[in-house]
Amino acid sequence: MKLFVSSSPHLRSKKTTTGVMLDVVIALMPALVMAVVYFGFQALLLAFICVATCVLTEYICRKVMKRKNTITDLSAVVTGLLLALNLPVGINPFIAVFGCVVAIVVVKQMFGGIGYNFVNPALAARVVLMVSFPTAMTTWTNTRFMEADAVTSATTVDAVTSATPLAAGEGAYSYLDLFLGNIGGSMGEVCTLAILLGGLYLVIRRVISPIIPVVYLGTAAIMSLILGLDPLYQLMSGGIMLGAVFMATDYVTSPITKWGKVIFGVGLGVLTMLIRTYSNLPEGVSFAILLMNILVPHIETLTKPRAFGESRKKGDKV
Repeated sequence: MKLFVSSSPHLRSKKTTTGVMLDVVIALMPALVMAVVYFGFQALLLAFICVATCVLTEYICRKVMKRKNTITDLSAVVTGLLLALNLPVGINPFIAVFGCVVAIVVVKQMFGGIGYNFVNPALAARVVLMVSFPTAMTTWTNTRFMEADAVTSATTVDAVTSATPLAAGEGAYSYLDLFLGNIGGSMGEVCTLAILLGGLYLVIRRVISPIIPVVYLGTAAIMSLILGLDPLYQLMSGGIMLGAVFMATDYVTSPITKWGKVIFGVGLGVLTMLIRTYSNLPEGVSFAILLMNILVPHIETLTKPRAFGESRKKGDKV
């Protein structure tokens, strides 16, 4: 009989990185499908450009760095798809390509590749694009159904722009439109129903724990009440649903302890609503998640369980 000597922990699982990433891709499909329904095949083209750029960039980067290639683990596909869903559908493709390169080269590969990045690559790239191209990143295209109502003359137009629910203010859109996605915004964040379906799939597959999304959204709802806002409108507006389900739950950049997840979720909810309410930024989700990503090592240190026989005072034994 062969004996294997290795350091702890000795847990074994049939899950692989590729399998987990494939589940995430599957979970993102409802959001992508609804983006195509509402914005047309331009949404599918943008998603393809982002995914292809991320995969190609990672392949070239690993070759240049003389490291084992990792494009088969599908993490680059997930990064490209997430970034695409966080962009306005009418954005210049070259801006999207620039964001993909930032996500893969600067945020991911320069820190060692998958498992070593300290912030979410897609969100970090989105923030870089928001700072670098603010007009392009905040110019939203109406859905095709909104355009049918908005364009009543015979004048030919390429697109009709509109305000997002957050920019338009509470009451500008019905709850039904917010839930189904007939609103302006980044192409993957508009349909709450599609995001919830993807999140449910990930929970059933045990890819993510529901703790962070539930605590994040619950805290945001409570903060909305405290700030005199409509909680339901706030939860179905902007990127909070997409961020809570797909980016706040990232394995690498979120806590692994139960209480760490709770603290992380509370921090996300508080920061998101404070940024939304008091800053000049159009949205607070990306910045809130990035700020909490930076605090994750400290949160895990604070919430790590004590080893058996160790007292609460560091170094003392019971």
